[in-house]
Amino acid sequence: MTINVNPYLQFKGKTREAMEFYHDLLGGEVGFSTFGEFGMGGPEQAELVMHSQLVIDGRAWLMASDWVDGMDMPEPQAANISLFGGVEDAETLTAQWQKLIDGGTVVMPLEPAPWGDTFGAVVDKFGTFWQVNIGGDAPQG
Repeated sequence: MTINVNPYLQFKGKTREAMEFYHDLLGGEVGFSTFGEFGMGGPEQAELVMHSQLVIDGRAWLMASDWVDGMDMPEPQAANISLFGGVEDAETLTAQWQKLIDGGTVVMPLEPAPWGDTFGAVVDKFGTFWQVNIGGDAPQG
C-alpha cells in the first residue's frame, strides 16, 4: 500500500462551487457526496458537500468538504497549494495563473524569481493560497 498526502480544503457552503472551479482549472474528474445522501445534517444542510474529490491524471488528489452548522470545527488552517512544472508547461501554468487571479488577490506577481524560475503567489476567490512555479526561462503571465 502507498501512503498519499493530499490537500483537504474546507469551505462554508462553497465547496461545490470551489471544486467545480478547480476542476475547470486543473482538469481531471470531480465527484461529490452530500450530507443528505448519508442521512446527516438537517434538511437545510442536505445539499451541502460532505466529501468531494478531484483526481488529476490518476495521481494527484484534491479533496474538500463543507462545514455545517453545529460541527465542532477548529479554526481553519492555511492551506497552500503549489502548481509547478518546466518551461514546456509554461503555457498551461500561465493559463491556470490567469484563472486563479480572476477574482483573487495577487500576493506576488508571476515574474522571474531570483532562483531562475518564474514564480507567483495568489489567494484565489475562495481563500485558497496558490503558488505557481515555472522552471527555467518561461514567459511571464
